[in-house]
Amino acid sequence: MGYLNSWHKFPQWLFRHGLEAIPVSNGALGMGCIGYPGHPVWEVTAACNLNCIHCHAASSTPHHNELSTDEGKRLIDQIAGIDGFRTLIYTGGEPLVRPDIFDLLKHSKETGFANIIATNGTLIDEEMAWKLKEHGVVCNAISLDAADPDIHNFIRRTPKAFDLVLRAMEATKKAGIVLQINTTAMEYNMDHLSGLIDFVDQQDAGIMLMYQLVAVGRGEKIEKATLKKSANHNLSKLISQKQSTAKTIIEPVAGPQYWPFLLEKKGIQNGLLGRIAEHVFHGCAAGRGFVYIKAHGDVWPCPFVEVNTGNVREKSFKEIYEGSPVFKNLRNREITLKGLCGDCRYRKICGGCRGRAFAYSGDYLAEDPRCFIRDSG
Repeated sequence: MGYLNSWHKFPQWLFRHGLEAIPVSNGALGMGCIGYPGHPVWEVTAACNLNCIHCHAASSTPHHNELSTDEGKRLIDQIAGIDGFRTLIYTGGEPLVRPDIFDLLKHSKETGFANIIATNGTLIDEEMAWKLKEHGVVCNAISLDAADPDIHNFIRRTPKAFDLVLRAMEATKKAGIVLQINTTAMEYNMDHLSGLIDFVDQQDAGIMLMYQLVAVGRGEKIEKATLKKSANHNLSKLISQKQSTAKTIIEPVAGPQYWPFLLEKKGIQNGLLGRIAEHVFHGCAAGRGFVYIKAHGDVWPCPFVEVNTGNVREKSFKEIYEGSPVFKNLRNREITLKGLCGDCRYRKICGGCRGRAFAYSGDYLAEDPRCFIRDSG
């Protein structure tokens, strides 16, 4: 990726963040949608102290039947039984509002996981940051949707969100935890993303994940704010342009077209570099190294692919993850994808966003309706 983007500051990133970031990916090789493969995410609670306009979790209150502490520890043990799963991401809702979160983090750390917290950041001060580090948290993935306080606070529906995020970012760095920024690109903030990337880079973040809004959860109510084909293309251009000079590594989420975009920009389609790309770029990760466990135990391929493949109260996690026909279909996308995605030469390194396909067609194997690659060749 460094070569394809002419990433001039890659050596600086490697020196400044590389050794810290290694526990985040924990030995995984390659990149794709939502970062590295081997990416289990547990929505430990549906509860949240905010009510953001775009959240894929439609509720701000706990699910009536969330996994108990003992059930959660058993789930952690079962996830650890999958080869390649050596980090565990805790999300929500807001994971830090779950009363037993530190019991779970402690068990996860003792099991051998590197813990990651995906958070809105509003509850992290210095004391909280140090406590998270003591419980095996190697990365705080903090949500920030604009460097303009008014826009971020509008999206987060609270006037204090921006200032609290800045506090969380500083506390994270002081505690020696890798700072990751999670951003959701949508029409509300598209014109501000260039400035936000610059701001995040100035804050010395190690990682920035650039999500695209997918019309699920509360996002269904603002479907018009999702990025169209041209905006998806422009976002790929922006990420690539900014990556060439940024110290922060910027990775797309729900935009797997980024990888073929980089190859086509360099004129690479076949040959040695093309074959290497097929091994290191994984595109959409839904069900292919990525797995999402809901607060009450249902297992989905992705938070944007709302397809239940089983519940960990009824089957073991391994049985679901390795045996579900849905996961098997997603892992064999060279023969299962439909429409233009099924015919595309970039099936291996892209595969289209399965979440977007599902949101617009009800079929997680359908073509991605917001793909711009097919329009350019």
